[in-house]
Amino acid sequence: MVLLDNTIVGAALPDMQHRLHTRLTGLQWIVDAYVLLVAMLLLTGGVFADRFGRKRVYLSGVAVFTVASVLCSVSASVGWLVAGRVAQGIGAAALSPASLALLVAAHPGARERVRAIGLWAGLSGIGLAVGPVVGGVLTEAFGWPAIFLVNVPIGVVLLLAGRRVLDESRNPAAPALDIPGTVLSVLGVGTLTYALIEGGARGWASPVILGCFAAALALLAAFVAVEGRRSAPMLPPRLFRRRLFTVSNTAMVVVGFALMGSSFFFSQFFVHVQGSSIMRAGLQTLPMTLAMVVVSPYAGRLAARYGFRGVVTVGLALAGLGLLALGSVHADTGYANVWWRLATVGVGFALTMSPLTGAAIQAVSPEEGGLASGISSTTRQFGAVLGVAVLGAVVRTRQSDGASFEAGLDSAFVAAGIVTLVCAAFTGLLLARSAPEAAPGAGPTRRAATDAPSETAESV
Repeated sequence: MVLLDNTIVGAALPDMQHRLHTRLTGLQWIVDAYVLLVAMLLLTGGVFADRFGRKRVYLSGVAVFTVASVLCSVSASVGWLVAGRVAQGIGAAALSPASLALLVAAHPGARERVRAIGLWAGLSGIGLAVGPVVGGVLTEAFGWPAIFLVNVPIGVVLLLAGRRVLDESRNPAAPALDIPGTVLSVLGVGTLTYALIEGGARGWASPVILGCFAAALALLAAFVAVEGRRSAPMLPPRLFRRRLFTVSNTAMVVVGFALMGSSFFFSQFFVHVQGSSIMRAGLQTLPMTLAMVVVSPYAGRLAARYGFRGVVTVGLALAGLGLLALGSVHADTGYANVWWRLATVGVGFALTMSPLTGAAIQAVSPEEGGLASGISSTTRQFGAVLGVAVLGAVVRTRQSDGASFEAGLDSAFVAAGIVTLVCAAFTGLLLARSAPEAAPGAGPTRRAATDAPSETAESV
């Protein structure tokens, strides 16, 4: 349900733009409001689940997500829809980590646990893959509100069944809640996102936008200072003193940036530039998501055999080249010359996410593996927030210079491709210097890399 709402919305964006009479800025907020809250509250949601009960937090998250979906579906304006998406993000940040914690607690045996998490990841991948198709079908038949109403019966069933079937569990040794860190991170990243999304409309040199950039810088600096002084911070600065951990999470920011930022425009390209129907546009985006679902389970095994450096570098290079190739697609380009570009992007990003998570886990002690995995998901979501905001700003800036929407999209895809290729080069070089930590075939590395695919489908 959480992943479905990541991909199902993209297919409905053209209909939202038409029916809600909004511009690109409004569409960016509809997407980023959800992703921002998930990114900033994901780690806190995991701590909440451990401290106050995983069943309680999970069911509370489901309830919030379901009610928020109803609010989204009845919204008559962009403002109310964004408010509903914020509430959805809060619910998702609670139920997603709690669902995995419930599975781990219910399967104490290592073999059973791996199988359960694998099934969990596989079903998550299905939600990811069917999102564009389901979104296209529902929007074409009933309009965009239907993409949110589909969550309601699922949520009701989960609440009724969860109260009877799930067993409560807690972690008595869970760390204290980092309320100052959580508040500062939400405010800092939220203010930065506002400046990036609204800068094109208000003017990059306007006092409001310049003030927001300054406030975001101050808030994020305060966040770093506060986290450095707390005994149990949500984002321990000491972890980033380890090169492998820092490199892998920096690359994950770029993955989120390029993947989410570019996919935000896929349906809009097919509908507004090539004249496809909304349902057909959803189907046309499938090559990328299917490639990710098929390749992701094998990425960790490849990293365990050949090392993080080679797999991640090749994956980022493929994704970057695929995005550059999408930058040359035009209104008259046949789909036979488009689908393989989307598939290349999907294969590339699928090869990177699982090994990058494995590298982050490998860089820390076994006791901190869960925290490292959560930080990896958070950094990817943070990149996604920036991707939608920054690439949207690229499109708006090109249009303000007199270019067409198609030319703006081409520029956004090229920008995402260049950023990804630069990241591939630097990641390859820096991981080479971390060779002792990320040597292929080493016992802990093999464990981290092969366990990581269970997280990949959820974090996409």
